[in-house]
Amino acid sequence: MIIEGNMETLANLESFVRSAEASSFSGAARRMSLTPAAVSRNVAMLERNLGVRLFQRSTRKLVLTEAGERFLQSIGDSLEALQEAIADASSGASEPMGVLKVSLSPTFGVTHILPLLPELLSRYPLIRPEWHFENRPVDLVAEGYDAAIGGGFDLAPGIVARTLAPAHIIAVASPAYMAECTPPTDPAGLSQFDGIVMRSLRTGRIRHWSMRDAAGTQMMAMLPETVVVNDPAAMREAARLGLGVTMLAVPDVLQELENGSLIRLLPQWYADAGAISLYYASRTLLPAKTRAFVDLVAEVFKRDRLAERFAGSLG
Repeated sequence: MIIEGNMETLANLESFVRSAEASSFSGAARRMSLTPAAVSRNVAMLERNLGVRLFQRSTRKLVLTEAGERFLQSIGDSLEALQEAIADASSGASEPMGVLKVSLSPTFGVTHILPLLPELLSRYPLIRPEWHFENRPVDLVAEGYDAAIGGGFDLAPGIVARTLAPAHIIAVASPAYMAECTPPTDPAGLSQFDGIVMRSLRTGRIRHWSMRDAAGTQMMAMLPETVVVNDPAAMREAARLGLGVTMLAVPDVLQELENGSLIRLLPQWYADAGAISLYYASRTLLPAKTRAFVDLVAEVFKRDRLAERFAGSLG
């Protein structure tokens, strides 16, 4: 009974912390896979046990009372430590299982992450993958994703980003296209070629890059808008078809560079687009299925030296 009571207290504490982070019971409920009524009940029980009001409730949002603010600060990271201890204690009995909902950028996801699926399913046959290939940063909590791989995500409270590799952008073209051209000597020279560029779905603008070299010199690479598409895979295929020069992340063209269907121009120059990261909710009790996915991805990146191979700075 003591253990049961302690687990109930832990659930009440988590309901309080998640509600404070989301400023609403419904936001906390989505995060914890509970109903808003259950979260509200847990918080009310905690308030009754403590003898203080933790939230001012309004129809629009929850606001912490002074006592609530103090209590949240005093909990600090204790909740996370308790949950991790429980997860460690129970992980031996917890087989990874259930729907694993993951968001992946299409070109990168299909080329580098989808091939891990046979190994994941052979190790953990009770996992059911639901993988969405999409060119957008998703809201993991609100949209119910277990994990996401990409770049440029907003780090909402409780979401951790684990860097997998640099996102370096390089200039490429087909050997046939370059056979009749003099290679450029610096990024400014790219303006003399046919350009294959991307229009952002989000902003409606053409994306142009500032490139840098090992010495830290920066220069704009202004490709002409000869062919405009809205997808990296289409840019890569257009370059393979000999339609011009394009600028893409190294992982999106790694296979083509290795098999010779594309060649890299300006090997000393690259644009830095940040990092390719693995995103997941760290502060909730990480489900065994998510932990299995995170660990496998990290293991493969290390084993195949992908961070090193994706680095455009290595020329």
